Amino acid sequence: MKTTLEIPDAVFRRAKTKAAERGIPLRQFVTEAVEDKLRSGAAAAAKPWMSFAGQLRHLRQDTARITRAVELEFERIEPEEWS
Repeated sequence: MKTTLEIPDAVFRRAKTKAAERGIPLRQFVTEAVEDKLRSGAAAAAKPWMSFAGQLRHLRQDTARITRAVELEFERIEPEEWS
């Protein structure tokens, strides 16, 4: 199917360069790029919870520090030898 797209000049030049480097027509390069994007979008849509995976990674150290503090307090209140 033929269509007309407006692509920013810089993106067009980069796409044309990459297609030439791979030795394929721009049409094939763009088709592959759209197919890749559609595949990755379908995979993300199939598992919406995955979009949040790793976003709280920066809290791991805080969580470990808080866990250690709680454990120390419980040791102070209820030493293991009393259990």
